Amino acid sequence: MSSIREVTRAWSQRSDALASVSYFGTFATYFVTLVLAVQFYGTWWQAAPLVVVNALSGVRLYVLQHDCGHNSLFSARWMNDWAGYGLSTFTLTPYRVMQVNHNEHHRFLGDLEERRSGEIHTMTLHEWQAASPGKRLVYRLYRNPFLLIPIGGLFVYAIRYRWPKNTMRIGPVGVLVHDALLLGWIALLWWWGGLPALIIYAWTVLVAACAGVFLVYLQHNFEDTYWDRRPELRHDLAALQGSSALDLGWWFDLATGNIAYHDIHHFNANIPSYRLRQCHRAIREDFDLPTIRWPEAIRSFSLKLWDEEQGKLVPFPKPDGHIQKGPATA
Repeated sequence: MSSIREVTRAWSQRSDALASVSYFGTFATYFVTLVLAVQFYGTWWQAAPLVVVNALSGVRLYVLQHDCGHNSLFSARWMNDWAGYGLSTFTLTPYRVMQVNHNEHHRFLGDLEERRSGEIHTMTLHEWQAASPGKRLVYRLYRNPFLLIPIGGLFVYAIRYRWPKNTMRIGPVGVLVHDALLLGWIALLWWWGGLPALIIYAWTVLVAACAGVFLVYLQHNFEDTYWDRRPELRHDLAALQGSSALDLGWWFDLATGNIAYHDIHHFNANIPSYRLRQCHRAIREDFDLPTIRWPEAIRSFSLKLWDEEQGKLVPFPKPDGHIQKGPATA
């Protein structure tokens, strides 16, 4: 593992030029597609593609804010912080609270005793077997992708992030200022474009939220992921084995700021997003870093419970109590 750390350090160099192109280029795409989508309001076949591109540029803005939280986008900490605050209104995510909460996620990755720090809650098979029928029903609904992705996405980004967890501990003033600026942004859209602008904006938020939850789910919910209990927990395995590498094509990487190469990001969070794809492709063969492609990515949504005995994520047990072993089926 130390050799991987040494190799990835070569990809940790920040470039303010590349960061600026990524930052301002994504903002330009975001504003241009939003304006055009509002202009084409009423002709869905013209507006819909623009809504999708706008939503994906919003996802990319979130990835850049995430980079700023790790101080890995620009070379100086103050540049990352100012850039992160500048992104906050358009990602619907208060910067400082996001930064602290996300760093906790890195700290407790793969720790079965600290699952509250994860983005998607996962029950163990033992917990499922001991749960009441009501608790099982709630969890089934929660892990249903047709509810988790759209409803979960809207709840998190539109509602939950107005007052995120740990707000009182980290600082409520920043969250209140963020929410006021977001309200001002929505008011500006209303003043400029009226109801059509708000409808288009609502659709872009929904699509972006769905894409965000899709990514967050697949980053740590796949068959051969990693969970363990202390003191056996190994943080290096949690980073590399417990995080996925989604190789879903160049356009997907462009739209998501390369964050899908999540294993090496968790192993070395200093690698900027604009170097993650190159880094992963350069070292994946030498260090046997597996990748997930579209079939396995879609199949991963059938996996619901962590089986501590098998060391795998598995589907819900069948009605006869049988636990599926081996590759999951959709």
